[in-house]
Amino acid sequence: MSANLETARYAIGIDLGTTHSALSYVDLQASDGEKADQGVLPIPQLSGPGAVEALPLLPSFMYLPHPDELAAGELALPWTDGQAAPVVGEMARSRGAGTPIRLVSSAKSWLSHPSVDRRAAILPLDAPEEVERVSPLTASTRYLEHIRDAWNAAHPEAPFDQQAVTVTIPASFDPAARELTAEAAHNAGYGSPTLLEEPQAALYSWIQGSEGRWRKQVKAGDIVLVVDVGGGTSDFSLIAILEREGNLEPHRVAVGDHILLGGDNMDLALAHLVARKLQAGGTQLDAWQMRALTYACRGAKEHLLADANAANWPIVVPSRGSKLIGGSIRTELTREEVTAFITDGFFPRVEASARPATRTRAGLTQVGLPYAQDAAVTRHLAAFLARQAGATADLEGFSGNVNPDHTFLHPTAVLFNGGVFKSEILSRRVMDTINDWLYMEGAEPARMLEGADLDLAVARGAAYYGYARRGGGVRIRGGTARSYYVGVESSMPAIPGMEPPITALCVAPFGMEEGSELELPGQEFGLVVGEPVHFRFFGSTVRRQDRIGEVLEFWGPDELQELNEIQAELPAEGRAPGDVAQVRLHALALDTGTLELIAVSREGQRWKVEFDVRASEQQ
Repeated sequence: MSANLETARYAIGIDLGTTHSALSYVDLQASDGEKADQGVLPIPQLSGPGAVEALPLLPSFMYLPHPDELAAGELALPWTDGQAAPVVGEMARSRGAGTPIRLVSSAKSWLSHPSVDRRAAILPLDAPEEVERVSPLTASTRYLEHIRDAWNAAHPEAPFDQQAVTVTIPASFDPAARELTAEAAHNAGYGSPTLLEEPQAALYSWIQGSEGRWRKQVKAGDIVLVVDVGGGTSDFSLIAILEREGNLEPHRVAVGDHILLGGDNMDLALAHLVARKLQAGGTQLDAWQMRALTYACRGAKEHLLADANAANWPIVVPSRGSKLIGGSIRTELTREEVTAFITDGFFPRVEASARPATRTRAGLTQVGLPYAQDAAVTRHLAAFLARQAGATADLEGFSGNVNPDHTFLHPTAVLFNGGVFKSEILSRRVMDTINDWLYMEGAEPARMLEGADLDLAVARGAAYYGYARRGGGVRIRGGTARSYYVGVESSMPAIPGMEPPITALCVAPFGMEEGSELELPGQEFGLVVGEPVHFRFFGSTVRRQDRIGEVLEFWGPDELQELNEIQAELPAEGRAPGDVAQVRLHALALDTGTLELIAVSREGQRWKVEFDVRASEQQ
């Protein structure tokens, strides 16, 4: 952690979101039991040239101005002594809507993209050569630095680097994306913060906000489904409620795959809807105008879905090269259009047997984010619940409740998170769909857990988690959300046209507790020292029975997903480069929320096996 929990004054929670970021905190000295003294930090940021405004949310956007576009004094912040600061936040979002080729957005989604070099200056992706670019890692670091500086300006008596800091990530982030998030935080001066999954943070926030009443809203035997649809991702988690020693204990039992499907997709879809309307009237938009239109549609969506009294919203797209407002292209979106389009397109009522559609991809494609091929969140949710049908089979107090005739796991309660669900229409559509599925299998309807703070829940929950780690409040149990495996290549003679078969060695079982270290029993491996060694790496959210050291020779297409390679930079340490050291492997689940492999030689030397995010990026 960035500071020892025993010496820190505050537990700080930071939501590093795709479209917004936020900071919440708990005063550890003023909190007691489940009563946490919690607040939200207003974050000073540029709202216009020379205008600084403190807002509860920091939009996760970065604007790259032309060197002559703004004076240094117009970019100063309270902590920069009159010097220019990176343009992030509200001004970046608003100014970038008109000049999208200079706007960096969705850095968090790019940070989890395994097919690009996330340390390379690639954003904005379609910017011309004269525009300075930054890497997804740099953009994420800038947002975190801004939040750190805002804290230090507000709390000089409690320096940021002396507090207990938790940064949230999607539950579906693989080890490489987790490591990159940790690296961005480290680069921003956070030390080694704890990483917490966003759906867990949302549930922590709901627990804290209930002021103890959560025990009356859920009971032992309940299964809470967390549906988190944010700006960039759709994240699903299942949390079972156990009773131990007379106390209710939430226990995370499953997380979904990494699905790039969220508010960004909806904005782009609405932009194409508007573009077709304009095209029908004889107006053709170019790529630059489509970018500007997409940002305009984001504002329309947020206002029309959240405000039941809003009937329509104006859409203004600058004409190419025109500086006059009269030269702009004007149209509008109605609430009825937006509601019908997003509800039917992204949240259709489907059967429980529905699955996301896949299509054969073209051989050549533009470099971009690997968005989900199927836009229907409800189909992805149906697939997730079906995969997890047996998730509670071996859980204490649940084993007798699993019906083999059920085709999917039956949630009893649903907690919504993410700005998309500010629209009651969308949360109600998801609830109705889930309850249709339950009705068809003779189950009682699930209930919606009320009282979630959709903008600030993740930051609030992260801060409360830091407090819970010190012994106050309620702690969600569960350990690692996946089983992890390393591919082992079989030793065999070369056969034309055939690659050596790969077996999957379980190096970390599902639910491995934080802070624990496990040794692979009875197996030694030869590792080349003095040069990099690569491993193929796999994860599974459904194989709960595999134990550390277990070897899989066969697995189904939905059982294991290949992740990034691991590269061990093994120093020779007295051996010749290329020598083979006989080692055993240990898995270490860190308190910070990341996983490490340790190679231990017969002589007791230990090498950390890094989660490499460079190998696949440089191919």
